[in-house]
Amino acid sequence: MTQAIHFETGDGRRFLGRLDGTTITTAGEAPATGFAATPEAWAEIVAANGATHEIGDVHVLAPNRPGKILAIGLNYMSHVEETNLAKPDVPMMFGKFPSSVTGAFDDIVIPREETRPDYEGELGVFISKPAYRVSVEEAWDYVGGFTVLNDVSGRRAQLETPMKQFTLGKSFDTFTPVGPAVVSMDSFADAECRDNLPVRTTLSGEVMQDGNTKQFIFTIPEIVSYLSQGVTLEPGDLIATGTPGGVGDERKPPRYLRDGDVVEVEIPGVGKISNPVRFEA
Repeated sequence: MTQAIHFETGDGRRFLGRLDGTTITTAGEAPATGFAATPEAWAEIVAANGATHEIGDVHVLAPNRPGKILAIGLNYMSHVEETNLAKPDVPMMFGKFPSSVTGAFDDIVIPREETRPDYEGELGVFISKPAYRVSVEEAWDYVGGFTVLNDVSGRRAQLETPMKQFTLGKSFDTFTPVGPAVVSMDSFADAECRDNLPVRTTLSGEVMQDGNTKQFIFTIPEIVSYLSQGVTLEPGDLIATGTPGGVGDERKPPRYLRDGDVVEVEIPGVGKISNPVRFEA
């Protein structure tokens, strides 16, 4: 297993490195866009031999600032059923602004206009090379790594406003925590392991979502292939693969994010993110 991490030291400099346990070995200064998940970028991570840092001594940044964030809705039957919507025939895609990305341990800041902030724990997939009209059979060749993300959602903006501002409600600043690292695909050479990843979300210690990627309606190759029909997926683009049932908006009564909450998403073998929730003054 190789894990690539993007971090900032106390002097404000940003680096890429290899994460082994809690120790980071520096690979070099990070480009402005962060980690691209290309074969060349992975080779630099594997060869890292620079200064070492403990993960608790640096600011862990999001792996990169993706050119595109392509999110898939309704990809678990448990989520389809709780929303009382029809099972989709093709992947239901929406976009998120790249500016919504934040680090694995940074605050989620709820804007004062948003009254129904919600969580959505998901597996994230990074693209490793340009993908255009790729087949399902070849799609894995374009995947550069896995990560953990939270598709934080402002349900008021998404569902209550006159035009139902779906993209806006998903794209507020800090509404896409990602990380803490990108895990290389050679860690998932066993297809049974790769396609069988638990996804668990806890909110202030209470388990809210407990799914598994084997429950996907659309597999990762099907998603990558579908998205690449007419759209070029580029290195570093991030796909959010969908969330299992248990979102706060569908609970009885609803359980939205509260000031002071801590929301955690964990995928064993991929990582765990832990983000305090803070309401904008």
